[in-house]
Amino acid sequence: MAAELTAHDLIARHRPTLDQALEAIRTRAYWSPHPEHPKAYGELGSLDAAAGKAAFDAVLGTRLDLGQPGTDDWVGGEVSPYGIELGVTYPHADLDVLLPAMRAGQRAWRDAGAETRAVVCLEILKRISDRTHEFAHAVMHTSGQAFLMAFQAGGPHAQDRGLEAVAYAYVEQVRTPDTAEWTKPQGKRDPLALTKRFTPVPRGIGLVIGCNTFPTWNGFPGLFASLATGNAVLVKPHPRAVLPLALTVRIAREVLAQAGFDPNLVALAAERPGEGIAKTLATRPEIRIIDYTGSTSFGDWLEANARQAQVYTEKAGVNTVVVESTDDYKGMLSNLAFSLSLYSGQMCTTPQNLLIPREGIRTDEGHRTFDEVTADLARAVDALLGDDARANALLGAIVNPDVKARLEAAAGLGEVALASREVANPDFPGAVVRTPVIVKLDGARKYWERTDDEAPYMSECFGPVSFAVAVDSVADAVELLRRTVREKGAMTVGAYTTDPEAERAIEEVCLEEAAQLSLNLTGGVYVNQTAAFSDFHGSGGNPAANAALTDGAFVASRFRVVEVRREA
Repeated sequence: MAAELTAHDLIARHRPTLDQALEAIRTRAYWSPHPEHPKAYGELGSLDAAAGKAAFDAVLGTRLDLGQPGTDDWVGGEVSPYGIELGVTYPHADLDVLLPAMRAGQRAWRDAGAETRAVVCLEILKRISDRTHEFAHAVMHTSGQAFLMAFQAGGPHAQDRGLEAVAYAYVEQVRTPDTAEWTKPQGKRDPLALTKRFTPVPRGIGLVIGCNTFPTWNGFPGLFASLATGNAVLVKPHPRAVLPLALTVRIAREVLAQAGFDPNLVALAAERPGEGIAKTLATRPEIRIIDYTGSTSFGDWLEANARQAQVYTEKAGVNTVVVESTDDYKGMLSNLAFSLSLYSGQMCTTPQNLLIPREGIRTDEGHRTFDEVTADLARAVDALLGDDARANALLGAIVNPDVKARLEAAAGLGEVALASREVANPDFPGAVVRTPVIVKLDGARKYWERTDDEAPYMSECFGPVSFAVAVDSVADAVELLRRTVREKGAMTVGAYTTDPEAERAIEEVCLEEAAQLSLNLTGGVYVNQTAAFSDFHGSGGNPAANAALTDGAFVASRFRVVEVRREA
């Protein structure tokens, strides 16, 4: 097909951005090409706030026809956590038609080379960035995130993670030269001489299984890592969060076609209510890569049963903060209060267990007992969320009834240090908004060493639920941290300490158990936030996830290098 976007034009347009991304992952310094502030949009073809909202409104109640082959039905049913029925319908695919069509375009995509694939991906990301305001509303009304968080996490931060994946994919593919002249001396005889050509070849079709809470942030890394390494990508969104990824697929297909490639290299697999097509897709022989974010049980199932595929999972963990001492008590409380409250704790990085010595902690304001620390933290959360307008802007909405049920059940697990309260949202009366609950529990070794009846803090309680756990000593806190990470996994670990020995002990546990550690955060950086190009999201080294976003291991197995050699 004729290309409206030539490789030369795309390289001229996007190679500087790719080079900056390559430098950023090398130095780990702060960098982002995607503005975080909503007012930065509205020029050079990007949608401003009003145009983005209008574009979102225009898609509601419509059929989103992607022009995919094998469409045998139209499916939908998304209801916003804010109480709005989206009314969008999406193509339902006959897999026996769609999957062969997706494979048909891989040869030309493979032969295009790593640089061309990278800049096509960057063009897709640029067009998504231009529509950040539209995507923000789509993410907000499928995930329940408050608007500003949906704008930032679902927009520029997700785009950064996609670009980061492209950069790593490019690095790994060009590590081996395209050609080599090989000559081996043979003494008095003529040397042996070969010409060798090395080609990165894709594994096959990549399957991205989307999540409800962060459809773009968690979906973009796998999508762009697979696409940039030559694979076709089938996107299977969470049934409650289809729209952001469907818009992504539409843009990707448009760019691929304009660049002269088969648009079926990217396709959508929406499902009927209760159909559960993820298991069917995951074991199809055409699917050779799987990216998944979600529950531990299904992640474990994928790892055990999708044997034909390279499987990347981000599952559940029990995130822990050890509180031993601090030289900024107010800063610590403020930082923790924000971390516990952001998006109603519905982040895989939100702290759950706060391990606090039973006898209390040293602070710059004097000694504080366990009960005083928990009471002060409860007051800090109350102060943060006391104004309903601010509470709504931080909490967003409860994403599904299961989270609400866990929140309500948590109050019966122990003494409540902070009760959850209902917050009214005047703009969206149908939204379910709740402040966090903090429950005090006994963390004596005899409780967490038991295997017959595990303490509540030994399992993930996803949502706005945190446990203040009284431990007998700092040594016990360190050992409980070790056991939690080793057995249950953790996406994040935090610690507050002014004691060098305690700091070394906590750091050693995190190094041995492969958990990402944040120490003594008291300012505007929080344990549940990570920055693309600099921070690793997960480690791939504990049960919470078998991959990290993003490193070389996340992309290197998505392709293989095939060698063709000839006598020179």
